[in-house]
Amino acid sequence: MEHISKYLTWDIKLSCYEDKLFKSDLIFEDHMLIWFISGETKIIQADTTSIFKTGDIFLIPRNQLATIINYPKNGLPHKTVVMHLSVERLKKFYQKIDINSNLPFENKIYHFNNHPLLESCMASVIPYFDLEGDFPEDLASLKITEAISILRTIDKNIDRVLANFDQPGKIDLIRFMERNFMFNMPMEKLGYLTGRSLSTFNRDFKKHFNTTPQKWLTEKRLELAHYYLIQKKKKPTEIYLEVGFEDLSHFSFVFKKKYGVSPNQLVCLEN
Repeated sequence: MEHISKYLTWDIKLSCYEDKLFKSDLIFEDHMLIWFISGETKIIQADTTSIFKTGDIFLIPRNQLATIINYPKNGLPHKTVVMHLSVERLKKFYQKIDINSNLPFENKIYHFNNHPLLESCMASVIPYFDLEGDFPEDLASLKITEAISILRTIDKNIDRVLANFDQPGKIDLIRFMERNFMFNMPMEKLGYLTGRSLSTFNRDFKKHFNTTPQKWLTEKRLELAHYYLIQKKKKPTEIYLEVGFEDLSHFSFVFKKKYGVSPNQLVCLEN
C-alpha cells in the first residue's frame, strides 16, 4: 500500500492512497474537516453507513468510532485535503463568542454538499503543498479560522459540535459494546470512550459478559458475518472488513472453526 501525506502544518495535510483500498478503524482526537479531490470513502458507524466521493466535504466530529474504507475511483487515487480542528484551537476561537453552552451534542457526520464557500477555502491551500520550506503557522491558522467561520455561516447548529469540549463520561458498557463491537480499537480507547480506565473497563466487562473482551468481540463479529451471508446474501469479500476482521483468510479460518464450514461453503450451500 502506498500512502503519501504532505503536511503544510501538523493540522493541514494532503492525503493520497494509490492502492486498491485502505481500511482503518479510527477514533479521531480532533474534529476532521475533509474535502474530496478524487476517490471514494465508505464510513461505517454503529447506526449508519455513509459514502463520500469527489467534491464532497464533510466533518467527522472527534471521539467517534468509525470504520473507514478508502478506494481509488475511475483510475484516480484516493486524494483529500484534511484539516484538524483541535480542541485547543477551537477553545481560542470561541473565547470571545457568546453561544448557548447547553446545546445538545449531535453524534453524526456533517455533510456540506459541495458548498462553494467551503470548497473555495479548502482548494485555496492546494498550491501551498508544492512550496519548499516550512509553511508559516500564522497563514495555516488563518485558513483554519476561515474554515471554522464558514462552517458557522452555513450551519447554524454547528456550534453544538465545535464548541463542545466535554470528555466522555461513564456510560452503559453493555449498550456501548453491543453497538460498537465491529470496530478494532485498543482496549484503552474503548475504556476511554466508556469513561473508564483500562483496569476498570476489563473488570466491568468480565462482570457483565463473563468472558474476555477479545473472545466476546470475535463471537459477535462472526455472528454478524453469518447474518450478512445468510440473510443479506452478501459475499465474504464484501463483509469481512465491515464486521471487524482485517484479513480474509483469518476470517475464513475462525468462521469455519465456529460454524463447521467456510464462508464460501456456506454461501454455496444456501444457493
